[in-house]
Amino acid sequence: MKIEVLGPGCPRCQALEANVKEAVKELGIDAEVEKVTDVAKITAYGIMSTPGIAVDGKVKGFGKLFSVEEIKEMLG
Repeated sequence: MKIEVLGPGCPRCQALEANVKEAVKELGIDAEVEKVTDVAKITAYGIMSTPGIAVDGKVKGFGKLFSVEEIKEMLG
C-alpha cells in the first residue's frame, strides 16, 4: 500500500504526515508513506485545498487535518 500526504509543507501537512504514520503503526500494516510537496503533482489529483491523502493513487480526503482515527477508517 502506498499512502501519499499531499501538501506544500505547512504545519497542518506535517501534522497529517505524523498522523498517517501513527495510523499505519497502530494498524500494523505494511505501507509506504510518501510526502508529496510538488504543486503540479498535488493539482494533478484534482484537490483544491491541502492537506490531502491519497491511497494507492486514489484521493481519500483533503482540506483538513485528519485525526489518526479518521485515517485508520480510510485505510481499514
